[in-house]
Amino acid sequence: MKHDTLNTLKKFKIGKKEAHFYSLPALGASLGIDISRLPMSIRIVLESVLRNCDGKKVTESHIRELAAWKPNSKRELEIPFVVARVVLQDFTGVPLLADLAAMRAVAKKMGKEAKAIEPLVPVDLVVDHSVMIDYFGTKDALDLNMKVEFSRNKERYQFLKWGMQAFDTFGVVPPGFGIVHQINLEYLARGVHHDKKHDVYYPDSLVGTDSHTTMINGIGVVGWGVGGIEAEAGMLGQPVYFLTPDVVGVELTGELRGGVTATDLVLTITELLRKEKVVGKFVEFCGPGTAKLSVTDRATIGNMAPEYGATMGFFPVDHRTIEYFKGTGRTKDEVHALEAYFKAQEMFGVPNAADINFTKVVKLDLGSVVPSLAGPKRPQDRIEIGDVKKTFKKLYAKPIADNGFNQPAAKLSKAFTTATGKTLHNGDILIAGITSCTNTSNPSVMLAAGLLAKKAVKAGLKVPAHVKTSLAPGSRVVTEYLERAGLLPYLDQLGFDVAAYGCTTCIGNAGDLAADFNQAIIDNDLICAAVLSGNRNFEARIHPNLKANFLASPPLVVAYALAGNMMRDLMTEPVGEGKHGPVYLGDIWPTAKEVEKLMHFAMDPKVFRSNYAKVEKKPGKLWQNIEGVTGDVYDWPLSTYIAEPPFFDDFTMEPKPMPAVRGARTLGIFGDSVTTDHISPAGSINETSPAGQWLLAHGVQKADFNSYGSRRGNHEIMMRGTFANVRIKNLMIPARPDGSRVEGGQTLMQPSGEQVSIYDAAMQYVATGIPTVVFGGEEYGTGSSRDWAAKGTQLLGVKAVVARSFERIHRSNLVGMGVLPLQFKGHDNAQSLGLTGEETFDVEGLESGIVPQQDVTLVIHHPNGSSQRIAVLLRIDTPIEVDYYQHGGILPFVLRQLIAA
Repeated sequence: MKHDTLNTLKKFKIGKKEAHFYSLPALGASLGIDISRLPMSIRIVLESVLRNCDGKKVTESHIRELAAWKPNSKRELEIPFVVARVVLQDFTGVPLLADLAAMRAVAKKMGKEAKAIEPLVPVDLVVDHSVMIDYFGTKDALDLNMKVEFSRNKERYQFLKWGMQAFDTFGVVPPGFGIVHQINLEYLARGVHHDKKHDVYYPDSLVGTDSHTTMINGIGVVGWGVGGIEAEAGMLGQPVYFLTPDVVGVELTGELRGGVTATDLVLTITELLRKEKVVGKFVEFCGPGTAKLSVTDRATIGNMAPEYGATMGFFPVDHRTIEYFKGTGRTKDEVHALEAYFKAQEMFGVPNAADINFTKVVKLDLGSVVPSLAGPKRPQDRIEIGDVKKTFKKLYAKPIADNGFNQPAAKLSKAFTTATGKTLHNGDILIAGITSCTNTSNPSVMLAAGLLAKKAVKAGLKVPAHVKTSLAPGSRVVTEYLERAGLLPYLDQLGFDVAAYGCTTCIGNAGDLAADFNQAIIDNDLICAAVLSGNRNFEARIHPNLKANFLASPPLVVAYALAGNMMRDLMTEPVGEGKHGPVYLGDIWPTAKEVEKLMHFAMDPKVFRSNYAKVEKKPGKLWQNIEGVTGDVYDWPLSTYIAEPPFFDDFTMEPKPMPAVRGARTLGIFGDSVTTDHISPAGSINETSPAGQWLLAHGVQKADFNSYGSRRGNHEIMMRGTFANVRIKNLMIPARPDGSRVEGGQTLMQPSGEQVSIYDAAMQYVATGIPTVVFGGEEYGTGSSRDWAAKGTQLLGVKAVVARSFERIHRSNLVGMGVLPLQFKGHDNAQSLGLTGEETFDVEGLESGIVPQQDVTLVIHHPNGSSQRIAVLLRIDTPIEVDYYQHGGILPFVLRQLIAA
């Protein structure tokens, strides 16, 4: 409703036209506060709180408290943030749609109107996670991969088509258009929205069910990734609640040197900010160096906020933002409204650090950034390009505890012959992928990759036969400008033909390696590599048999594909042998001037408008031929892809008391940096795993398994896949004599001590009514937003996760699924307490009610009969999370509200 709280409803001009907005300068005058000293990101959230003030969910006290934000106060204020829209990708969006369908089924059973379950804010789902690189290095790779994609995912796409007709505010961008975050940047984002009914303008904001939603921060949009369960609540009328954050200012000065890319910059920032411990904080870029960065460079940096741990990496709106909106084909009215609105709010332009009251300021001179890669296991482990060879050699023999591979040094240079007579070496690059939202959205690095390919081809260089190459642009626009710039044929000649429009290699959809390569790697424990222009390189993410994975800029991906092995120092050794002798990286590396000369091809408004007009008018025959069921309520046809989720099986209007945690057994004890990939893998399904066995038992052949990600609409697969990553190490299982650990989702069943799969143990505990707990180290749940990491944990019967620290989204998701996140205090951890998994546990201190962030007691009952009591911090952080937990999770909480309305 339109209101004039604190005398803030004002008018501003868009050209000659007048319109209304909720004025932050007017709010500052009413409250006697200098709003201009607040961080820009806080101001945008404040505008939402002000505009959505209804006296119930959002009150005047919320406005006053947030307006009085102090840079270093204790963070106790819970902000109700009403977003303008929600963005989904298909891996997270399909299970979300399944939850909505199940909620409609519950409403119908209870005699309520099924349409009461309806998104109250616009929702866009982009299908980008399904396509795999089965075909590569050929002109018809794109066509073949898309046909296979539609064949594999027909049941999922039929379900999405049902959703499109069942819900009024649910739109789908079909497969083959690109990656959700690039499409969001180029097409979905509006800059400012116009409520025509009340003639009120307001800034774009969103949450997305993918951690890299933060890419949108590059154009001044406040938004970040949440789990699907939290996004669902936001769609259905709940504000997104979060604690008032610290805001770290990153002051950029100077400018990037020639030959240094935005990828090098973001890897440097990721390393820097991980050390600054910005987890759960807003990061806001400022200073003269920031003002010089292109919007696409800013988007690259915003994209990797999950890798440096921040809630978001925000860039203000300025003249470069306006240029980008014009170049990507937004209408004149939209562009004029964007500029006029932010000027009226006195928020146009990049401030200096001294202009804003930041919690802390971190400085970086752009001139200090050098060409780099990151790896082999984490994005924050940056390596200067001249140190890659020696780092690989060191890590080859180092213990796994030191991020190494624990291999005998004498084996490093040995050659191995495969079953078909091919030769493999340690360090061989078997996958080279130009992929992911982080880099394929940025014309400067994509054009640089094309220029490097052109120079390499002319020098006579070729990619070795063992390297699987692929190019998966973030949108069709990229292919268009590479073609118009005359660079696509050279990429094709090196095997970087366009193979798909989607996430592909970055999320483990690289397709398989040759069978003899897989066997040789397994038989000889080879450390082979992938080099990709992605944002994540966690163990087993890219391919289960590739243990060394490196992140690099697109031109460096091409260079390393040509080199073929990580043991070649590209700063001192030739990339390869050309037609006139050795060719060095400096011979083929494009200059900044060469890239700049071609940039005009990348920002053609007509191309953007023409491309995105096809989303509704010409989505392609493959999509048009998909037929979905109709009606307001889904009828759940038999499928191994889509199944009615069990989260509402025992639903009642009154929540049941949460069961006390007593006599709990340990399901797993894990170390530091356990990712959501470890907890809920997205890649291939092993036929010997519980999920693989279930599929075989249901008549699905190994060739048709598809991936965990594609089967997220079926809880039977996903709960069996929880903790089933082939690289996860359960410390309950004793180390081998050489110190190495058993890998894969195994545990020791108690009290027998029998080694079984985590899934089988969990089901035995559930059947006998025994609750379970999981222990973790630092950064538990880092990585993708992946709501199934929490959903699967809950379905396995886990009542509490106890860790040294939690990554933001996963902690929130655990609460949203009714699982207690408990954080060790001081120096306590599973190792210091001597936990083996033979103990039983009680959680005490919640009997008289829950207070956010209270201390509770973990009682440890040792097998010798002794007991130990330690204080742990309850990471239910806000009052609304208390409600969610007491209702058994966020979904039952919201469903009760909707049905009661």
